[in-house]
Amino acid sequence: MSNAPARAELTLRGLVIGIVITVLFTAANVFFGLKAGLTFSTSIPAAVISMAILKAMRDATIQENNIVQTVASAAGTLSSIIFVLPGLIMVGWWTGFPFWMSFGICATGGILGVMYTIPLRRALVTDSDLPYPEGVACAEVLKVGSGSSEAAAESVESGGAGLKAVLVGSIVSAVFYVVVQTRLFATSVSSYFRIGDKGAATGFDFSLSFALFAVGHLVGLWVGVAMLFGAVISWAWAVPHFLLLHPSNLAADIAAAGTAADMAQATWSHDVRYVGAGAIGVAAIWTLAKLVKPVTSGLAGAMAAARVRKAGQAHTLARTEQDMPIGIVGLITLLCLIPVAWLLWHFSTISGLGGHTALLVGGGVLFVVILSFLVSTVCGYMAGLIGSSNSPLSGIGILVVIIAALLLVLFVKALVPAEAGKALVAFALFITSIVFAVASIANNNLQDLKTGQLVDATPWKQQAALVIGVIAGAVVIPPVLDLLQHAYGFLGAPGANPATALPAPQAGLISALAQGVIQNNIDWNLIGLGAGIGVALIVLDAVLASTTKSVRLPPLAVGLGMYLPTSTTLMVVVGALVGAWFDKRAERGPKAEPTKQLGVLLASGLIVGESLLGVIVAALVAFTGKPMPLALVGDGFATPAIWIGGIAFVACVVVMYRWIARLGQGTSAK
Repeated sequence: MSNAPARAELTLRGLVIGIVITVLFTAANVFFGLKAGLTFSTSIPAAVISMAILKAMRDATIQENNIVQTVASAAGTLSSIIFVLPGLIMVGWWTGFPFWMSFGICATGGILGVMYTIPLRRALVTDSDLPYPEGVACAEVLKVGSGSSEAAAESVESGGAGLKAVLVGSIVSAVFYVVVQTRLFATSVSSYFRIGDKGAATGFDFSLSFALFAVGHLVGLWVGVAMLFGAVISWAWAVPHFLLLHPSNLAADIAAAGTAADMAQATWSHDVRYVGAGAIGVAAIWTLAKLVKPVTSGLAGAMAAARVRKAGQAHTLARTEQDMPIGIVGLITLLCLIPVAWLLWHFSTISGLGGHTALLVGGGVLFVVILSFLVSTVCGYMAGLIGSSNSPLSGIGILVVIIAALLLVLFVKALVPAEAGKALVAFALFITSIVFAVASIANNNLQDLKTGQLVDATPWKQQAALVIGVIAGAVVIPPVLDLLQHAYGFLGAPGANPATALPAPQAGLISALAQGVIQNNIDWNLIGLGAGIGVALIVLDAVLASTTKSVRLPPLAVGLGMYLPTSTTLMVVVGALVGAWFDKRAERGPKAEPTKQLGVLLASGLIVGESLLGVIVAALVAFTGKPMPLALVGDGFATPAIWIGGIAFVACVVVMYRWIARLGQGTSAK
């Protein structure tokens, strides 16, 4: 098998197509992740787009398509750095994203993520029975598109329907977003009101966003219900409760104005978000804790099996077993640690901690080496178990930043003056971002390698392709982050306008934890209350799991529902309900799985279209200095805009889902 004939796999055209898709999807994912607190998997949409392009060329192979989606998958993973890096803006350390430092974090961390997972491939992919749901699904799409699957003759993707779904979703969401920016359609449907006569207030805010709607479709019914449950906890109980309990926390101008919206939003921002943060932290750590035993036993058993197998065929490995040589892996790892050391040295020097550079750099590199390997192992296993999109990466970020902050308190804080506390917080976030970049790629790499195993790909070529994707993504992320920072800002950052700022929930939580550990300036009672709610949610979910067949209430999703604004949460819930209805309806037809897959591709397109236009509009905001540069009407049109926008949104949903259902059943697939 090692003498298999040559075939098109790692080609220049495949790399170019993959890089173009990576650039577009990375920009979309950065914007969307900051807005919604979630990123979307790009492998399957990239595979569909790649198949459509390569079909028009000669001699395209399934392996070449696989390389394209491998490169592009970096967009759905490395962009997760937005869960940490904006924290440096939120704590007031950075005012923008320095390109070379931000690029260095993304590139070195991402390449280390690829290198660390290479030795794990045989243990967690080849000799493992982990399901790898997204990797298997992507492989099926590739097989269908190439005609190598038995289902190809019946599948809608073989007729180009998959590409139609992605394109239609992208066009509809992009056009709708542009009309919203003209203010002819409302941005959201919201209402805030007082409760009783003691000053309590609450409300809701439905964002008319197809991207948020699509995320609901992708995350599924019970995650959507869990987020709704979290929103109810925050806005039906916590906001009125804390508003009555701590009215003095409101700013004087808000208290004087007394509008229900201002009072409710101020209370949510000052108190309730930290309760949600506590719930997220406990839920994320619990999710990780449940994986400790399977990670340990799975690695031990798989590595033992790999040693036995390798002993008899070290020189006759099949093409699907040819990893990047371990010597090159070690060399690249060492070379990556050089810029890591430089980044830590440079950051400590410019932050005023230069007197302790040796300690910070030496300890920091050791921290990156050890923590990166641990998170690579855990993330790789999590991805195989529950999929890359569902892995609790926020839990990784929470654990890493707490460990980093504690180590700085134990070994460095006593050596520096009190005013250096802010610099220590920034250093904790900086080093956490490097490890988090490793974690984000490790969370995806093994998923790609599972896809490759199922389509007879060569592992080392995939590993090289992912490195290229990492570099392409690392080039795009800093300028997009910088653009969005100057156009909108991040919620909680100095000078940010809460009305227009991007929520960036994970970055807010992680930066708050770094400050809390190092400066002790966070209300731990609120975090503790949230942690208690998180424990109760874990128990409730366990009871549901043991007493029902399918009803679940994922604690992490409930925590996100508590922490995110309703403008984000409620439309995700709507999308989850519509997606569940669509899947149920599809199951009654003759082509259930292809139809449901088209629904996933339509949702992916909805996210991509709006997110890409969001980046373009952000550029217009930054360059013109106008918050709504495309506006055609003023505030006087606000009420008609709500009705017109709401009706148009519902009409688009009905028309798109009826069309995609017919397409899935083959009535218009040709």
